[in-house]
Amino acid sequence: MELHDVWFVLIAVLWTGYFFLEGFDFGIGVLTKLLARDRKERRVLINTIGPVWDGNEVWLLSAGGATFAAFPEWYATLFSGFYLPLLVILLCLIVRGVAFEYRAKRPEEKWQTNWEHAIFWTSLIPAVLWGVVFGNIVRGVKIDAHMEYTGSVLDLLNPYALLGGLVTLTLFTFHGAVFAGLKTAGDIRARARGLALKLGAVTVVLALAFLIWTQLDNGDGRSLIAMAVAAAALVGAIAMTAAGREGWSFALSGVAIAATVAMFFLTLFPNVMPSSLNDAWSLTVTNASSSPYTLKIMTWCAGIATPVVLLYQGWTYWVFRKRIGTQHIAEAH
Repeated sequence: MELHDVWFVLIAVLWTGYFFLEGFDFGIGVLTKLLARDRKERRVLINTIGPVWDGNEVWLLSAGGATFAAFPEWYATLFSGFYLPLLVILLCLIVRGVAFEYRAKRPEEKWQTNWEHAIFWTSLIPAVLWGVVFGNIVRGVKIDAHMEYTGSVLDLLNPYALLGGLVTLTLFTFHGAVFAGLKTAGDIRARARGLALKLGAVTVVLALAFLIWTQLDNGDGRSLIAMAVAAAALVGAIAMTAAGREGWSFALSGVAIAATVAMFFLTLFPNVMPSSLNDAWSLTVTNASSSPYTLKIMTWCAGIATPVVLLYQGWTYWVFRKRIGTQHIAEAH
């Protein structure tokens, strides 16, 4: 296996980690409006991700940085052609971080309510847009012979990509509801399980339609296996939720996300960004990659730094592993 193939796999792993971790993160943000009944319950939900949300976003920075260094042509075409949706995602992540930090800085009702609205919308919008972005990458976009995107923003809003946006929104929200059931105690835990069952049913329908569409358009035997794993894991997560086994449910919903991302990248390879104008103009792991020397240096750096990051982040989750409920929330001043 060549180094550019290795880095294609590593980038797929980074996106898997990001969607697995930031997926429930976004889901919790959406649930602050769908699940929480009052400010105290919203504080419970926000506190479940309070120690980890910023660490989860490190995976996005790593995926973007790895793409820039390993496949500069892919990075350039992607970030220029998808400039508007990616800019909206970036702005949402900035506002979302500020909202988490500033929400409780002042006691006024309007101040806290406005920041809570911001948390909801800046969680929902990226959850949709990531599906739209990856839907277009898998489907193929208008790339010319100079590796430049020649389409418009409206070209990105096609039925396949919009369905992908709905899938990521429902899948992340379901993942977040399962996480809420795993991390909370009392009445909110029971309601999180009930909501997860409803969200799971909707997610299964949308995800199956999207995955089957993907398989029929671009799939092969390997992507078919990934699709089967994603579907089975999603159904298993719903079954475990119904049985009250939140740990298993969360693990299986994570497997469903990982298998879905794996299917995306399996349908892409050896392309990294297919051209809908001419197959010969597609960006591939070969024509979009950096030099072998650059990839070699990157591999050594990643081999040293990655285990340290994984150990630290795993330790963070272990430290903040206990459930919380409204009884743990102090009354507002």
